[in-house]
Amino acid sequence: MRRLPIYFLLDVSESMVGEPIEQVQEGIAMIIKELKTDPYALETVWISIIGFAGKSKVIMPLQDVITFYPPKIPIGSGTSLSKGLEELMNSLDKDIVKTTFERKGDWKPIVFLFTDGVPTDDSEKAIQTWNTNYRSKCNLIIISIGDNTNFNLLGRLSDQVLLFNNTDTNAYKEFFKWVTASIKATSENIINTNTDGINLSKTDPGVVEEIDLTKKYSLPDNNFVVLNGKCSTNDKLYLMKFKKTLQESSVPGFETRFYKIEGAYKIDENAYKEYSEGGVSGVKISSEEIQGNPSCPSCGNNFALATCQCGGIHCISGEGYAKCPWCGSEANYGLAEGGFDINRTLG
Repeated sequence: MRRLPIYFLLDVSESMVGEPIEQVQEGIAMIIKELKTDPYALETVWISIIGFAGKSKVIMPLQDVITFYPPKIPIGSGTSLSKGLEELMNSLDKDIVKTTFERKGDWKPIVFLFTDGVPTDDSEKAIQTWNTNYRSKCNLIIISIGDNTNFNLLGRLSDQVLLFNNTDTNAYKEFFKWVTASIKATSENIINTNTDGINLSKTDPGVVEEIDLTKKYSLPDNNFVVLNGKCSTNDKLYLMKFKKTLQESSVPGFETRFYKIEGAYKIDENAYKEYSEGGVSGVKISSEEIQGNPSCPSCGNNFALATCQCGGIHCISGEGYAKCPWCGSEANYGLAEGGFDINRTLG
């Protein structure tokens, strides 16, 4: 039986931590559950999941729907689109059965690329390779989660670039229903008509819409600030995520931007290192631009955001002497007077 390979190429960078990655996890599980009840999908659909951040790996190799079990989605540092594309192209070379004189090969693969940020690397070579050798052989649908993606760059990879308005939990549910319906419709069509192609279901413009591919972007992502901390009690890594907020300025017609804490999250340290390039990003944020200091998600210390002279972010129980888990130095911690720069990730 000819297979319909479906690839989910997922941006698992730090800006996806919290609700976005949880909703993607639940959404993938929902897709698999629904496809397991569809006779056309059971006959044709095979699924693979690839994650990319600073590095890229196959999270789940290509396998049929009936045996597919949704994996845990990791988090990494950075957004290397080139690494993601290279991993995808390697998988296509390895997985796809080509048509020969003796037999029909797989149907044209479908790739859903989810990304919420701006690539932190030079993707030019990977884009050229994709367009030269793979674009005509695949149906690539790119979904921007949020509006700070480099839409112009994504438009060079595919004519189908959409914006997902991830406003709430219900929006995520409707979005993954749309993905599921599109896969089902495509599977049914290839069986009934014996022709390649993709049948995207009609979208709700309040959830998924076409985007302006000329839109400008910024690096790092200006919608979120993500800080990487280390627990001073057990040395475990965690992330703090701050969301952009605007308020009216004292000057008429202007707004003041700051970042308000959204949450602090434990992370799988091994997976984080596997998907991260390593090193310090060199990008900083002023302490005056961020609001909120959550408790440590690992040990419960009162303050997850304390900084050492070495630049390392870690947790403390309160004012007084504490040891930095990054460099091992001890210092007397207290409230700072005035603003200072804090190391941030690229998101």
